Amino acid sequence: MVYGKWHMVAEVAELLSVTVNTVRAWLRTGKLRGVKLPGGDWRVRQEDLDAMLNVKSRSGNPPLP
Repeated sequence: MVYGKWHMVAEVAELLSVTVNTVRAWLRTGKLRGVKLPGGDWRVRQEDLDAMLNVKSRSGNPPLP
């Protein structure tokens, strides 16, 4: 059973004010955790998005918008 909120790549891009290609690059490189579906689409759990934002803010860099 799947719990929690899942986001599509376009939603993540809009939330972070970045491009869809940037989000896909983060997913491919592992900067952002996600699940690649059989059709090639990605989904990102809210918890993984929060974790990436927390790491970014702890690194001394300002958090993403």
